[in-house]
Amino acid sequence: MSSHSPLFDKIRISRPREDDKPAEKTCEHPGCHRPGGFRAPMGRFNEGRYFNFCIDHVRAYNQSYNYFNGMSDDAVQAFQKDAMTGHRPTWTIGLKGGRGPGAPETPDDSVSDVLGMFRNGRRSAQPRAEEARRISPGAIKALDALGLDEGASRQEVRAKFKDLAKRFHPDLNGGDRSREEKLRNIIEAYNYLKSAGLA
Repeated sequence: MSSHSPLFDKIRISRPREDDKPAEKTCEHPGCHRPGGFRAPMGRFNEGRYFNFCIDHVRAYNQSYNYFNGMSDDAVQAFQKDAMTGHRPTWTIGLKGGRGPGAPETPDDSVSDVLGMFRNGRRSAQPRAEEARRISPGAIKALDALGLDEGASRQEVRAKFKDLAKRFHPDLNGGDRSREEKLRNIIEAYNYLKSAGLA
C-alpha cells in the first residue's frame, strides 16, 4: 500500500500538546526537590506501590532496604520454605504407605518402591511370589498345548518350546512330515504366549 493512498487521508494523528505531558514527579525524600524518576518498592504489605526518588536517594534506600524487617526468624524461614514452591500449596505424594516428602526414612528402605518394581536397588523382572499371575483362558489353552501348567515361568515355556520344535520339525526327523500339524499348533501356542508376555 502506498502512502499516497486515499485510505491514509482519513487517518488523523493527534500530537500531544505541551500541557498534556504528565508532570514530572519530585523526589519523595524529605527535603529533596530534585526530579524523582527512580522507583523503589514501599515494602511488605505494600506490593505494587513505589516511592519516587532521585538517583542518590534511591541508591541509599536500596542499600538499607530489608523486606524481612520486623519478621521473626521462624517467619523468615517459613517464607523461604514457601518460596521454594512459589508460595503455592503442596501435597505429599505416595500410595498406600509409600513415602512422600517429609516422611521418616527407615535405614533398610532407602528407596520407596510403591509398585514393587525394584528389589535391593535392582529392577525385578519377576513378579512377587505372593501375587498370583492372571492368566487368560487363551493362555491356559496355549500352555496346555505345550504340555505346561499355569505356574510355568518364561524360561520353562521357552525351553519346552525349543524341545518340542526340535522333536516335531521335519528337518530334524529325516523329512518326516506326518507331525507338521502338531508343530504348527506348538508354534501358534508359543506366539500367543509371547504376545501375552508369558514367554
